[in-house]
Amino acid sequence: ALSKALADQLELSESRVFTASTGVIGEPLPHEKISTRMPELISDLDADGIGMAARAIMTTDTYPKGASAQVETSSGPVNIVGIAKGSGMIAPDMATMLAYIFTDAQIEQVELQGLLSSLNEVTFNAITVDSDTSTSDTLILAATGASGYRVSAQNAAFVEGLHQVMRDLAHQVVRDGEGARKFVEVRLTGAASDQDAKQHAKAIANSPLVKTALAGEDPNWGRIVMALGKSGAAAERDLIKIWLG
Repeated sequence: ALSKALADQLELSESRVFTASTGVIGEPLPHEKISTRMPELISDLDADGIGMAARAIMTTDTYPKGASAQVETSSGPVNIVGIAKGSGMIAPDMATMLAYIFTDAQIEQVELQGLLSSLNEVTFNAITVDSDTSTSDTLILAATGASGYRVSAQNAAFVEGLHQVMRDLAHQVVRDGEGARKFVEVRLTGAASDQDAKQHAKAIANSPLVKTALAGEDPNWGRIVMALGKSGAAAERDLIKIWLG
């Protein structure tokens, strides 16, 4: 209903409108309150309003989350900017999270989707706060082409700029985790495969016993070994080395 109402107001195809919502699970969204204010919202649209948008999507977040990067291409500079919300019910394979990223570069949709999917695996799909996944989440990347400068998925500077924005937003979500007082990064090397590495790291990051040790600043490495053992991924006990710092 909302997507059609907005499409009609903006004289767009409904397929050009993307909707997302967050809040208390099971509580219906008050569509009529939004639709009746739609003309006013449209009249207040501002090209510089992304900061207000970042604040508007907050729920249990304690601050609005945003990140940006400017990339120099052979043709000229292109910009990448993103906003996100998320604080609780955060775990790999997305989370209770909304993220919107925009670039003024010109790039083919297939290439942009490929970049987003691959970078998502090492950013938003590689974070956790409480090990709980969500009933709903959204990540949208849009290329407006407004700069007039074309890039491709092989442009290393553009890929790194996009990665930087996505990683920054993902880290902000973790730092603002409900009740979080520490930011911890798990680095795991020497696993039999990338999948095993992710499985081990996820078991460590989600372990309540590891979390309590870190919260108490107790270097109880036995709890990390325990998490590795229960992960289900292959591990050689006598070859394990652990660094905390």
